Amino acid sequence: MPDDREMAAPAPRYRQFDRLLRENGEALGRLAGSYSRSASDRDDLLQEIAMAVWQALPTFRGECSDRTFLFRIAHNRAIAWLSRRSRWEPASEEIEATDPAPDPETVLVREEGGRRLAEAVRALPVLYRQVVVLMLEGLEYGEIAEILGLSESNVGVRLNRARQMLRRVMAK
Repeated sequence: MPDDREMAAPAPRYRQFDRLLRENGEALGRLAGSYSRSASDRDDLLQEIAMAVWQALPTFRGECSDRTFLFRIAHNRAIAWLSRRSRWEPASEEIEATDPAPDPETVLVREEGGRRLAEAVRALPVLYRQVVVLMLEGLEYGEIAEILGLSESNVGVRLNRARQMLRRVMAK
């Protein structure tokens, strides 16, 4: 239940919250999916991320982009969520490819490739999974570094190692 301060929150805070989630909802869903085993776990994590964003909005001073602010919160919440899990395994559910035109064989090949890639990303150690997921969301090295509290060169090193690990897994 919201406290009195939240009930009296100014309309701009609601608009900012709504805009952030509207503009970045799909990306947050993909990020949450990379840390979760099922759709329901992903939804639970997304709800925790949204709550954390709402709580953090009053402290946002604009020293970084909205997107960096949002992904920093999402990353921290995902790590906390993951650490509460006693055991984490790669997801077995498939990723749905949505392409209206290709033939069934093409769709099957894409779905299998997407599923294998998603499983491979989920199987990466968290340190490497973080940079891959953020890079796949189109964030620059500097933004990833700021979100994770690393240097840009460290982001590059982690990303290169993650790519090597993914190549080995995908080659099997």
